[in-house]
This record gives sequence, structure tokens and C-alpha cells, in this order.
Amino acid sequence: MEDPKYSSFDQVDQDPKDELQELLQTLEQHTTWDGGQLVKYDGIWCATRLLRPIISTQKYFKAKDTDIILSTMPKSGTTWLKALAFAIINRNIHEIDQSPLLNSNPHAVVPALEFDAYRDQENPDLEHIPSPRIFSTHISYNTLPDSIRESECKIIYICRNPLDLFNSLWHFLLDNKSEKYAERILIDKAFDMFCKGNHHSGPFWDHMLGYWNAHLNDSQKVLFLKYEDLKEDITFHVKRIAEFIEFPFSLEEEKQGVIEKISRLCSFENLSNLEINKTGNSDIFKNSSFFRKGEVGDWKNHLTPEMAERVNKILESKLEGSGLMFKTCN
Repeated sequence: MEDPKYSSFDQVDQDPKDELQELLQTLEQHTTWDGGQLVKYDGIWCATRLLRPIISTQKYFKAKDTDIILSTMPKSGTTWLKALAFAIINRNIHEIDQSPLLNSNPHAVVPALEFDAYRDQENPDLEHIPSPRIFSTHISYNTLPDSIRESECKIIYICRNPLDLFNSLWHFLLDNKSEKYAERILIDKAFDMFCKGNHHSGPFWDHMLGYWNAHLNDSQKVLFLKYEDLKEDITFHVKRIAEFIEFPFSLEEEKQGVIEKISRLCSFENLSNLEINKTGNSDIFKNSSFFRKGEVGDWKNHLTPEMAERVNKILESKLEGSGLMFKTCN
């Protein structure tokens, strides 16, 4: 018997009169390496089950000027960014040593537009959420609701070296596979799909460039971060994030070490060792799968130098002239 938890993973409403079904027939579709079904919408690949929520988000979400949107590709630092933003904004509501993050997975305290807010309702009432509202999304910049781009709400985007991105996504999807997709494909085949852009939120270069160019156009609207930079100097970037979303730390807070306390609270080492993140699920994903290693350069333990060279050539070609660069081979 098919597990109902996964029966909707690749499907949308099967009503033959459904306009979405008609749209789906016109869109390119693809089976990714975990056996899940992807559809290409607005130039970006997304899980078929997310097509309806994404369209509903585009149609109905009305951003407030005080909203904060955390945008990422899967496995680029989403969990970390959610924890940091939540802790920064709520530091005067919850003592850091009593933070909800100690008892809740970061994905439970910061809802995703397409995974949570619009998953079960076409037009949910989000007005009851106190300001500033924090939402996350994997939606590309060009696919965001007009109200997000046109309002004064803030967007924080974090990206990751594509080699570590692939490696993390590869393990995450395999760790969350359903039984009906039990067959494991070779990593070489999965990597080939990745390099062709046929993966969740892919092509990775288009997703990154969309937010990078938006950042260059208006750095007060879009903050562009790299996972590796946060790993190198988290204190600096916690302060930077707080200033960007207009929740700056006071001199007194800095003297009291509040920035360092938030950094420790949200660290991979701390979050991964919490009981809530060792057990249970967020949506259809295991909480533990959000905390595999969190390392920079772990791709070297799984990918070959030839794979790295292929990604480097893609980056040289796709990012040429943009000013966006990644260190991949150090």
C-alpha cells in the first residue's frame, strides 16, 4: 500500500476540469534522482506537488513593508538562516536561553510560503501573524509575487558553493526517499542532472543570478549572502543581518555578548544536538536530515576532481561578467 505521506509528493489535484492540470500538460517535466517528479515553471524546476502552492503564492500573497523573506535554494543554508533571523528578531521577546529554537525545529518557527502557508489553502489568512512576519521560500526571484518585489519588505538570500550544494542535496534527497523510490541511482547520473540544471530550484546558476542581480540593483532591498562567508565570520554576519532587517544590536547588547550568544544558539553544533532536531519530521522530511555535516568543502569526500572541473566551467560560462564568484577548489 502506498504511504499517504508520499502519495501527494508528486501529484496535484486530478480533477480533469482543473486549470492547473491543463497548465501541467503544457510544461516540461522530469524525474529527478530521488524518483520525485519535477516540473519547469517560469524557467525553474520545482516539485510537481508545489506547483499549485507556488501559483497561489504568486496570486494571493500580499507582502507588508515589514515582512522579511528568506530565500534560498534547497540545502544552501536555509535552516541556519531561519534560526538566525528568528533569534535576532525575537531576542527581546524570548531570553536566548529560553528560545523556542531549543524546542522547535527552525522550519517550524519560520513557515515557508509554498511548503506551509499555501500548501493546503489557496488563499490563507496570514493577517493574524504578528509583524514582522518572517517567511522562507525556494522560489526564484522572477517568480516571487509582485507584492514582494514592489513593497519595501526585505529579502535575504543565501547561496552556497554549487559542489557542496549538490553534495548536500544528494544526501538529503536520498535520506528522505519514500519506499516506492527505493532504487538508488549512481551519483554520477545525479551529478549530470545537476550540471544540466535539472534539479530542485534549478538551474542553480539562474536561481543565484536572479537574486544577485536584484541585490546589485537595490542592496537595501536584497541582502545577498554566501554560506561560506557565514562559516568564516558568523559574528560579523549576524550583526550585518540585524542591521539589514532594521533590528540592529545596541552597544550595550554588543558588550553583553548578545551577538555571540545568538551565534552559538543557532550554530550547527548546538542545533544538531537538540532532541527536537534528532527526531520527528518537518513536512515530509526528517528533522535530522537538515543537520548532516554543515561543512565547507565536504564535496571533496564524495566528488571527483573531474566533477569539480565541470562545475567550474559551468560557473565560468554562466556567471561571466556578473561579478558573482565562488571558491570551489581550495
